[in-house]
Amino acid sequence: MTHSLHRRGTAESLSGDYVMLTLPAIGINDDGHDPKLQEFLRIALRHDPVNIGAISLGNMYSHKAEDVVNAAHGIVHAVFVNKEVVTEVLKELEEADLGMSVVVSGIFENVDACIEKAGLKHHTANFSLGIWGRTEKLPSDNILEVATMCGHAMVSANLIKTMVEEIKAGAKTPEEAAKVLAPQCACGIFNPDRAAKLLAAMANK
Repeated sequence: MTHSLHRRGTAESLSGDYVMLTLPAIGINDDGHDPKLQEFLRIALRHDPVNIGAISLGNMYSHKAEDVVNAAHGIVHAVFVNKEVVTEVLKELEEADLGMSVVVSGIFENVDACIEKAGLKHHTANFSLGIWGRTEKLPSDNILEVATMCGHAMVSANLIKTMVEEIKAGAKTPEEAAKVLAPQCACGIFNPDRAAKLLAAMANK
């Protein structure tokens, strides 16, 4: 299971949103795993991710990317915006043979195509079953499209609304507003590129 599974939105929007994470299996391959996670992040950085993060420190919008790499421990993340790049990252990870589990989240058909082009096969596939319960208490769907890009719900609905209002007032560009939201997601799975597009669309309504 992964906290990156519950992103919401249209197929078009989600086609520009791919989260990769890598982690050791406790008691199996966790001895001395930090250098391997660091190498994963270095490989990711060679392919211009829109975000990287390590649960041991934070993401590249709250810390320097170099510091995130150096602090890598436990689980690390990288976010990309097109499937061609994801394919290239997977190929490079296969060559690096780090011995770590790698998870790719995105529209299933797109991720499957990346894996096939990289010459790899699925080990496991997970699907989100959506949100159950008193869903009427949730924020609106357009707010959730942004908020669910942080799997631990650290990007608040009210902050998203404030950013939309600031865009409408001309106080911030959509890109600037997205960079206010991005540091809140400590893991680094928030996609500021997609967030900017979603915020702009909300501000234009």
